[in-house]
Amino acid sequence: MQIYRFGLLVLAPVALASAGAIAAETHLSSADRTFVRDAAEGGMAEIADAQVAQQKSNADNVKQFAGTMIADHTKANDELKSIAQSKGVSLPSGPSLMQKGANTRLSATPAGSFDQSYASHEVSDHEEDIKTFRKEASSGGDPDLKAYAQKTLPILEHHLEMAKALRKS
Repeated sequence: MQIYRFGLLVLAPVALASAGAIAAETHLSSADRTFVRDAAEGGMAEIADAQVAQQKSNADNVKQFAGTMIADHTKANDELKSIAQSKGVSLPSGPSLMQKGANTRLSATPAGSFDQSYASHEVSDHEEDIKTFRKEASSGGDPDLKAYAQKTLPILEHHLEMAKALRKS
């Protein structure tokens, strides 16, 4: 009987902590969870694409834009990671398969057409990102994620304008 009570005393806090972690993880709506996944994957894809641009491009303006993408998306990803951890949500380990495929195609783009391809890719990526962030900013269920989307949205809009200018040059 004493062993049984001791076991309950030892295991009860572990069980309660596990239940708390599960409860913390499950309070986000599926839409908020989708936003977290999409934002994390998109941010990681932007960084990976920018790293390719810094290696392949010979144009200073493209390299500068890529550096901005790396800095801004790293900062946004770190903030998202912190929010996700506080909610008990795991982030994906990398970009989606589709984003990885796009990165592979971008890496294989010949040097002569790379800058234009990268700029066009960034325009379309940021247009999609902005749609995702606008939706979360206006109708997200979690106040922390909603605030994150509202804070990040102007940065993404600025990136879009930069990418459009890059595409024209």
